Amino acid sequence: MSAPVFVVEPGLLDDVRAGGEYLLGGQEGRHAGVVQRRGPGERVDVVDCAGVRVVGRVRAAGAEGVHIDVDEVVVEPEPAPRLVLVQALAKGDRDEMAIEAATEVGVDVVVPWQAERSVVIWRGERAQKSRARWIGTVRTATKQSRRARMPAVDEPLDDRGLVARVTAAVAAGGVAVVLHESATTPLHEVALPAAGDVLVVVGPEGGISDREVDDLTGAGAVVCRLGPHVLRTSTAGPVALAMLADRLGRWG
Repeated sequence: MSAPVFVVEPGLLDDVRAGGEYLLGGQEGRHAGVVQRRGPGERVDVVDCAGVRVVGRVRAAGAEGVHIDVDEVVVEPEPAPRLVLVQALAKGDRDEMAIEAATEVGVDVVVPWQAERSVVIWRGERAQKSRARWIGTVRTATKQSRRARMPAVDEPLDDRGLVARVTAAVAAGGVAVVLHESATTPLHEVALPAAGDVLVVVGPEGGISDREVDDLTGAGAVVCRLGPHVLRTSTAGPVALAMLADRLGRWG
């Protein structure tokens, strides 16, 4: 069984070295020592969501947290190219289901998109609360999947903002893929860059409008299909990302 992973804020592991000791305190320390009752000799990992992983074994657990003897410190570089999921806002929890699975698959950045046919609308205070919920979902999925690097959750984009994002990504040497059931180009035929961003754009339940498709292709995006079946907005992104991650050798 894989070692349990505990999450701390970025930067808190910068000074940790192999052969030293690390005190896992706060809520995660209490969870490890009190709730999970991790005892001496048990293997644990601590990650900072920015690519640093501390591998060690519990020395002791107390009121102040869990003391860990550090065996190894692993720094995982940011992948290149980055996998970016542009997920349209969807009703219910389908958009959150999508970003949760995408995190488990290996997405690097999540971008909320206020699409033309999105039933859900993020405005004002609701937008802030909804984005915070997305961040929480991604953080939990990062821990569950034992990742050292947590995907970023960007500010939400409207159609104009997404066109600008696609334009910038393509200009920088990346690629943008719009998933659409009527496309004829299979995703596995799209050439992938060695660096930059690979954007995967997923529409809401009602699909991406013709105007949006025209605007995005005009900005340099490629319209693709996944396969013979039409997938829900909650599954299309994770499936596409899994295919891309495999092609990029991340699952080798």
